[in-house]
Amino acid sequence: MDTARWEHFSHQADVGVRGLGATLEQAFEQAALALTAVITDPATVVHGEMIRLSCEAPDAELLLVDWLNLLIYEMATRNMLFSRFEVHLEDNRLSAQAWGEALETARHHPAVEVKGATYTELKVARQSDGGWLAQTVVDV
Repeated sequence: MDTARWEHFSHQADVGVRGLGATLEQAFEQAALALTAVITDPATVVHGEMIRLSCEAPDAELLLVDWLNLLIYEMATRNMLFSRFEVHLEDNRLSAQAWGEALETARHHPAVEVKGATYTELKVARQSDGGWLAQTVVDV
């Protein structure tokens, strides 16, 4: 796999977020970027402030849900958006840094409020090209 990337996929009234990367960490970072892209164009979010985050779960799939829900919580309580992520994984423990800025409605034009990451279409797996996929559906 050459480049990390994110994508959305359709799921009834909700939105699927998918991260792809050469490493599992990159796939988690890209899934987080896809989460931001549900709300606004990530290119409009300045990397001004950094916060540290951590969570753990019994397996990689549950860790993805916990990671995205932690970001959703931080966005809501801090009134921030994030557009750059650095994830480190070890033994189903995630530690990360997220960079972003305060939400400015007039500039960011938020499309929806994400309520939470779900277990619907949840998948974390190595792909045939050696890269990683991390995906789930978020409730909007």
